[in-house]
Amino acid sequence: MLQNVRIAFVGPGAMAEAMIRGVVVGELVSSDQVLAAGPRAARLEELRGKYGIQIFTDNIRAVENADVVVLSIKPQMLNPVMQGLKGRIRPNALVLSVIAGARIQAMENGLNHHAIVRSMPNTPAMIGQGMTVWTAAPSVTAEQRAQAQTILGALGQEIFVEEEDYLDMATALSGNGPAYVFLFMEAMVDAGVHLGFPRYIAEKLVMQTMKGSVEYAAQTPQHLARLRNQVTSPGGTSAEALYYLDKAGFRTALSRAIWAAYQRSSQLGRGKKRNVQDE
Repeated sequence: MLQNVRIAFVGPGAMAEAMIRGVVVGELVSSDQVLAAGPRAARLEELRGKYGIQIFTDNIRAVENADVVVLSIKPQMLNPVMQGLKGRIRPNALVLSVIAGARIQAMENGLNHHAIVRSMPNTPAMIGQGMTVWTAAPSVTAEQRAQAQTILGALGQEIFVEEEDYLDMATALSGNGPAYVFLFMEAMVDAGVHLGFPRYIAEKLVMQTMKGSVEYAAQTPQHLARLRNQVTSPGGTSAEALYYLDKAGFRTALSRAIWAAYQRSSQLGRGKKRNVQDE
């Protein structure tokens, strides 16, 4: 699918490197098909040393002959970067964005380009275990969709959605999801230390418990509630712990947090600044 396809990354950050690693090390493309552009020469040299790709400090030089242009910059850099690239991307090229909150219409206007895929990966993509949700503008061809699916699949699992609004939902649920998991793990480790475990033992117990529980859930075709009930004996220790979590409003707090993240993602997509007076 990516044979002879030139992929240019504008923004050589961590997510760009995860994608470069996925397509180059995974042998989906050869290293000479990949280009990366950014302002920091040292970072570009680092990527060239690792993956043998072509590097540029000029975004235009990187994208001018590219078949796929990956926008992997920070959201606050999007407008100035689009100003520099407007009208310079090949008309038949695909633009693939991994920028949080950047809506397709805004990128179409800013780049004067219509073949755009918007995606929302998460940080486990760094080790090829990510979850990416993506959608495509109507101008994206079936071949370009397949190219996008292949590139995003190098990050882990991917799922296509028809409606762009799902991207804001995905931002709140899976995009931010690792933050919720890490906070929960941190709290469990701290509780273990409070009980009396050395921290390194508490960390090992929590890490393997999380890893094993997720893998067990993935391989067991049962509702999560049934899995929870398997370790909850009447009047037992799990029942006591879960009672206190419910009493503390654990489910409600998590649900409200994800809803707040969804609302904020929607605001960012409309260019609205956060107003603390509304809270």
